[in-house]
Amino acid sequence: MAGLDARDTRFLLIVVALTLFTPILLQPFPESSSLAQFNAGYPDLMQRFAIFGIFAIGFNILFGLTGYLSFGHAAFLGVGSYATVWMFKLLSYNVLPGLILAVITSGLFALLIGYISLRRSGIYFSILTLAFAQMSFNLAYSVLTPITNGETGLQVYTDDPQYLLAEGGLTTTHIFGLAMNKSLVAPVGGWEFTFNVGYYFCAVIAIAAFYLSLRIFRSPFGMMLRAVKSNQQRMSYTGLNTRPYTLAAFVISGMYAGLAGGLMASMDPLAGAERMQWTASGEVVLMTILGGAGTLMGPVLGAGFIKYFENIFSKINDNVLHGWFAFLPDGLEDLLVTIVHPFVGKGWHLTLGLLFMLVVIFLPGGLVEVGQRLRRLFTRRGGTPDAADPRHAPKSAPHVAE
Repeated sequence: MAGLDARDTRFLLIVVALTLFTPILLQPFPESSSLAQFNAGYPDLMQRFAIFGIFAIGFNILFGLTGYLSFGHAAFLGVGSYATVWMFKLLSYNVLPGLILAVITSGLFALLIGYISLRRSGIYFSILTLAFAQMSFNLAYSVLTPITNGETGLQVYTDDPQYLLAEGGLTTTHIFGLAMNKSLVAPVGGWEFTFNVGYYFCAVIAIAAFYLSLRIFRSPFGMMLRAVKSNQQRMSYTGLNTRPYTLAAFVISGMYAGLAGGLMASMDPLAGAERMQWTASGEVVLMTILGGAGTLMGPVLGAGFIKYFENIFSKINDNVLHGWFAFLPDGLEDLLVTIVHPFVGKGWHLTLGLLFMLVVIFLPGGLVEVGQRLRRLFTRRGGTPDAADPRHAPKSAPHVAE
């Protein structure tokens, strides 16, 4: 299907199904349950899952395939956001022109930065990208204030031209009249499932981005990028110029980041310089490593994992903890609240850090390695040859880990 073999087609269909049913899958507990705190099926968080999934997928094309670690991808995220908001200010709230401009401008910006940064490799490349990102942040925060509106952030005002905004037209972001903030809430028993237009718009784009990533991974271009990661110096000795391939990967990755930034502005029409900070670049690195660099699903899992902790665990306060342990004697209840308190609320980074260390130590392949181990376990129990055994390795080219 669409240039994919049978295995990849099944894999893509599974990803599509999981994406479309996310509002149901992320709402496992009834609203009246004390565990409803852990439900994640509300629009804002689901949109973040899809948007940062796109961001991480694009970063993985660069880092996972070529091994080039960029600490400056937040610059493209910010450029995409600014470009989209400017389209809202100049044309209308239709998100399509803004997203197109976001992809184009971030691609051109990535071409400029990549052309300079890719003259070096290793840590020198990483430092160069970080320097460019910090310069972009400072320019957006101060020097380019007429374009970025500085620390206040760029937003749409009533006196903006908006040349294509018809009288009485929608004054919220939309796609051809379908508002992004429109939701359908479906109560089923004790559950409430929210089907949001903005999420499904992001989800469709995320599926398309994932499909494109899948095609890149399976293409001769993707094989060339993996060869660069394996031994770039040896390839240079053969007379092959690897820079066009790495530059193409860098630009594609930057365009993914710009698309993610445009979607962020489409869900909330505001662009600020903070999206260009080095912490945002570091976050996508963590997402990719945590999920599994060089795999297809890993970056998406890592993005969902981090955003879940950021939005769910950060909201757990002492009142919630007391509610959980209310069945215990007062002294024991207070003791448990005191023990758990540093790991939730404002201390959610501590929990995430501990989990990240556990994953790196026990699952060096990232979260996706859990699925790979389970598959090997059930394969052995089923009496079929272990795929990890080199004696049973397939003669054809192996698939990239999913």
